[in-house]
Amino acid sequence: MKIKMGMISVIALSSLVFAGCGQSSDDSSKEEYSSQGEKIFKNNSCVGCHGKDLDGASGPSLKKVGAKMSESDIEKIINEGKGNMPSQVVDEKEAKEVAKWLAKQK
Repeated sequence: MKIKMGMISVIALSSLVFAGCGQSSDDSSKEEYSSQGEKIFKNNSCVGCHGKDLDGASGPSLKKVGAKMSESDIEKIINEGKGNMPSQVVDEKEAKEVAKWLAKQK
């Protein structure tokens, strides 16, 4: 009887383990974005220089960029580049979305 219960326990536990292995991990790795601009920023090379949290790295911090620059000024820099920042890292439509999002960072 003990062997039979042990086997049932092993089978039940194994099926739970294997069921968990078959599930997609996409749900846990999906990141929530507040806007399309943030999504574009974080899924392009922007984070390489400005950091995932806008803290800056080889490029300047953008944490309060909206308090210093207008949306159109930000968009112009994204499109034309400035200093070490290359121009046209994203297309014009994406640049507009990123600029709109960054302008809210105050």
